[in-house]
Amino acid sequence: MFYNKNNDDRKDGTPMLTKVYENPAVYRVDVPLPDNPLKNLNCYVIQDGGETLILDTGFNRKECLDALMAGVEEIEADWTRTNLFLTHLHSDHTGLAPTLMKGRPGKIYMSGIDYDYFKEAMVGESWKVSDANYISEGFTQEQIMRLHSENPARGYEPEEFFEVERLEDGDILTVGKWNFHCILVPGHTPGQMVLYQPEKQLLFSADHILFDITPNITCWIGTLDSLGNYLDSLVKIRKLPIRTTLPAHRKNDMDVYTRMEQIIEHHLVRLKETVDAVSRFPGSNATQIAACLRWSMRGKTWEDFPLSQRWFAVGETIAHLDFLLCRGFVERRMENGKRAYCLTMDGELCKSKLDCMWKKYRED
Repeated sequence: MFYNKNNDDRKDGTPMLTKVYENPAVYRVDVPLPDNPLKNLNCYVIQDGGETLILDTGFNRKECLDALMAGVEEIEADWTRTNLFLTHLHSDHTGLAPTLMKGRPGKIYMSGIDYDYFKEAMVGESWKVSDANYISEGFTQEQIMRLHSENPARGYEPEEFFEVERLEDGDILTVGKWNFHCILVPGHTPGQMVLYQPEKQLLFSADHILFDITPNITCWIGTLDSLGNYLDSLVKIRKLPIRTTLPAHRKNDMDVYTRMEQIIEHHLVRLKETVDAVSRFPGSNATQIAACLRWSMRGKTWEDFPLSQRWFAVGETIAHLDFLLCRGFVERRMENGKRAYCLTMDGELCKSKLDCMWKKYRED
């Protein structure tokens, strides 16, 4: 089934395909993410001079494939001149990459850093290491086994491993006469990349900047300070002149610089909440600490929160604890096979030091 640009075929009236930018021509394919709080992926398709670049794919699910193919075929992409750019390794962005490009001559582009992590997840041992890490932070073996089937990061990954053209920070992708700069923004993943068109000041922000939800910042094997990396990446992007921002999920209805400031302040608040939780319950692990923090649960208690969402929340809590650990605000030790966190100073002093530190992240 094909969808025309004016056909609202969703129950909420959301168009399946929308032209969101005129020159260069940019279309948004609204790819559903069923049973997922993200709701959708904004798959962008850039066209110029007969060339096409697709940004991200959605999960390896039939619903995602049907929507993606309907959009791409409606705009009559020439598959002999169509390439795919994957902003980062998560399965809602990479899930259909080999399916989409199989038997087609186009290239798949991805940052070299994220590709290495992706390879380790697909054919290596990183999931086993991650499972052990979460058990040391308070998850049970039973919960981990449940997550093997309930976690969308594992259930809808690509059907097979695939090769890519590796990208580095500063590389340029061309679509027709337009140059798009690849900008490395580690944080959400170790090697996430956004695309930036300088003449039009057009930013495809991927999951680096989202507007009605906060990007998840979690722990990564071999990465000491995901949150610090993310905040530095926000400062890096804030230096760019940006007129239009196209995020990977949901909508954009506010100024991108204002949104970046909001996200920066959100993490300061979360760090202070983490300090308070560690102060009240010294020796707790990340799961116990996460249960003390405020999450958007729509009235649900921590125990009622879906296990997969608790997994994301604990990962984000670990990232905030890592930030504090790297700066000497907390210490971590092992007790009976579990990690235990304690403050190294008075909690109020810790929060005061965070306030001073935040001057480097706030807009001058």
